[in-house]
Amino acid sequence: MKHKLVVAIAAVGGIWLLLAGPVSAQEVADQYDRTAVSGGEAMNMVILDNIFIFVAGVLVFLMQAGFALVEAGLTRAKNAANIMMKNLMDASIGVLIFALVGWGIAYPGDFNGWFGSAGLFIDGFFGGALVDISPEALASDDFYPLAVPVDFFFQAAFAAAAATIVSGAVAGRTKFVGYIAYSVIITGLVYPVVVSWKWGGGWLDEMGFIDFAGSGLVHMTGGFAALAGAAIIGPRIGKFAPDGTARAIPGHSIPLAMTGVLLLFIGWFGFNPGSQLQADMAVPILAVLTAFAAAAGGIGGMATSWIVGRKPDVSMAGNGILAGLVAICSGIGELSAFGTIVTGLVAGSLVVLSVLAVERMRIDDPVGAFSVHGVCGFWGLLATGLFATTTPVNGAEESAGLLYGGGVGLFLDQLIGGVAIALFVLASAGALFAALKSVGVLRVSAEEETAGLDVSEHGSPGYGPDILAGAGSI
Repeated sequence: MKHKLVVAIAAVGGIWLLLAGPVSAQEVADQYDRTAVSGGEAMNMVILDNIFIFVAGVLVFLMQAGFALVEAGLTRAKNAANIMMKNLMDASIGVLIFALVGWGIAYPGDFNGWFGSAGLFIDGFFGGALVDISPEALASDDFYPLAVPVDFFFQAAFAAAAATIVSGAVAGRTKFVGYIAYSVIITGLVYPVVVSWKWGGGWLDEMGFIDFAGSGLVHMTGGFAALAGAAIIGPRIGKFAPDGTARAIPGHSIPLAMTGVLLLFIGWFGFNPGSQLQADMAVPILAVLTAFAAAAGGIGGMATSWIVGRKPDVSMAGNGILAGLVAICSGIGELSAFGTIVTGLVAGSLVVLSVLAVERMRIDDPVGAFSVHGVCGFWGLLATGLFATTTPVNGAEESAGLLYGGGVGLFLDQLIGGVAIALFVLASAGALFAALKSVGVLRVSAEEETAGLDVSEHGSPGYGPDILAGAGSI
């Protein structure tokens, strides 16, 4: 009887979602007309926009804590301080290098669509901080409500997030000096180039590619850099048997890791709604759709791990939540509730299968960074090409995705964009990690890896000796 009731509820819910009109967040935002106000009221609206994006940026920066806890919890206790240090430096180095070099590459103004730069540092950071709210500016299609410092703050948080994705994939065997070199290059060059292709007005933008909050630009960049790093540095000692069979190396704290997942979940309410770049009535809809995608991803991860491994795996459920969040970033401004839930559900299932496939390739990614961010970021781009329901906010020529009568055009744009990002990041990050390996600054010695990086790289353990002794050989 209970099973029949569950099936009936699910069926009713599914029918409601299928019959619900394909109204997107962007259609609601279009009803919020800024050109109808002027003077003090316009200034108040612009101030609200800037304060909202500042708070959204704070939430995105909070994701650094989430990444740190996920990575530390899913790896060994003897490397916890090293994980924390890498995440601290991703945020610290990321902000300064993105300000010095990356910003000008990411937003170069008029350029050839592939690579350009507006120069060092941030033009107009102090002198040009105010927003033009004249009637002519408000009526312009190019009106932008954000002051330069707020805009930079929000974008720098994204750059730091892209960089820190790699940390977990190369955990437990990377020299700290080599990781710093990686962090500088990814935030100063690789990530900004990819961003310029779309958000900077480059060739992907002109083609009609959609990436509202960064499934491809942010997450695929970090995810495919993680794949390159994990493949080139090689697996942790003992991860694979001589016959290639993967051995489990359990993380030292599932509670720590799942707390990190929940912090990331919270941070995503800055990541996606903040990408609207103004405080309008699309924001709460984007927030709810973000929650839908995460919830569906968590269910997909749990169910798939239950089917494949005969037990509902906690870490896979957590990665499923993150996979759903990653996947929805691209099309969240264009998808209905139904498309959002399907996108998240598929991502949650896909991440489990991807983690297993990566292990079969004898690539050691301790936290599943490539599967969550690389694979599910790519899926998010494709899902936009399938489920987009409205005239897109990001300049696509097609009005809808393949499954909503828009033809194959948008799907092909998304596919081309995803492949281009993957190839560029694999080539550039691969060359970087290969160079670091060739000069001997990528991997620690076997003795240092066995002892743990907390002591060998930073001089003291992340946990007290009593805790480490009680935890056993971790």
